[in-house]
Amino acid sequence: MFGYYLDLALRSLKRNKVLTGLMVLAIAVGIGASMTTLTVMYLLSGDPLPGKSAHLYYPQLDPETGANVRSYPPDMIDYISAHDLWQSGKADRQAMIMLGSIKVQPGRIGQSPFMADTLATTSDFFPMFNVPFRYGGAWNPADEARGARQVVISDVLNQRLFGGANSVGRTIVLNGASVQVVGVLDHWRPRPLFYMLIGAHYAGGDTGGFYARTQDVFLPLPAALDINAGNFSWFTCWGKPDRINLTTAPCESVALWVELDTPAKAAAYGRYLEAYDAQQRALGRFTHPANTRLMSLPQWMAFQNVVPSDVKLQTWLAFGFLLVCLFNTVGLLLAKFLRRSGEIGVRRALGATRGAIFAQCLVEAGVIGLLGGLGGLLLTLLGLWLMRQQPVEYADVVALNVPMFLLTFASSIGAALLAGAFPAARASRVAPALQLKTL
Repeated sequence: MFGYYLDLALRSLKRNKVLTGLMVLAIAVGIGASMTTLTVMYLLSGDPLPGKSAHLYYPQLDPETGANVRSYPPDMIDYISAHDLWQSGKADRQAMIMLGSIKVQPGRIGQSPFMADTLATTSDFFPMFNVPFRYGGAWNPADEARGARQVVISDVLNQRLFGGANSVGRTIVLNGASVQVVGVLDHWRPRPLFYMLIGAHYAGGDTGGFYARTQDVFLPLPAALDINAGNFSWFTCWGKPDRINLTTAPCESVALWVELDTPAKAAAYGRYLEAYDAQQRALGRFTHPANTRLMSLPQWMAFQNVVPSDVKLQTWLAFGFLLVCLFNTVGLLLAKFLRRSGEIGVRRALGATRGAIFAQCLVEAGVIGLLGGLGGLLLTLLGLWLMRQQPVEYADVVALNVPMFLLTFASSIGAALLAGAFPAARASRVAPALQLKTL
């Protein structure tokens, strides 16, 4: 019967091409707008480390002194506290992170020095965050401890300095210091930049920076503090900052991540964090009331509202527009089906059941949805291309993937069936006797 209904649907659609075109266009435009914004939302809110993010935690405490008492701890901690927690070895893996910029002096003739974003960290950073390497690997803890001047560089910087060749063992000059390349990253573009999610609730929800490219220079923390002193940023300071020596400055300048493989380990680390906070208050280094928190990566992402607010607004507006398109399609389908009341009355008089009429009309709506899906797919691709032209940091990651491709068609057909349900129900209730009198 489906083949028969499909044939009737195609014949009906061909008879009134203008009305068919209007319905297909309404579905296509609504699906195109909603799927464009939904695809962006999906790409920006996905799990950056599937299967592992629930085991990564972000410890927080409040090292500040003075009258400014917060209801929640600051987004970063001071170097002394971070180093104490890191040195304790209470986690399976742990990484201290500081951000800054550094001067790169190319070895090629004709190339001018330039500034590059740099990240100073500890050796666990790379295995903990599943960082991929094209050449070489990370420095080892022993070299890090002795202050070895080694560096891991991004594939982008490797292409710029060495034309993309294997540069492991080569030397680059950073801030006037010769540093040996031990590793080159493969393409790595986490969405969002999960290891530096800070400041969104302080900045009124501004999360644009969460989708920037990864840093180009990765240095061992001891060596970085030696050769790049004064060029690291801080989150906030409660005293006079010392840019040259952030290791003792009254500033929150370090992000600390820990990996804890089981809930029991996470609970134990939370108790350790509370005990450390109490100890520092007893010593007089902390003066604020106890204020600690341990969030997993998904919890931290939710707290920081990683999806930009403009993307959320665009998504709601697009689905509102899709709803308007569906109401228009309902009206057009209702008009189309009721204009065929005579045909439906004859079919009912010949023995067709209400269920058969309802099914026939739904098949026709489904065909409209399928055609609308094809148009919606083209409009979605156009919309995503336009998004990639926008001056936003996440523009280069916007693309249609397989799940969203399939969802586009499923949504289009589902929307058309939903829009066709009421007109089909009305058409199936046409009284055959009344229609036969008018023939």
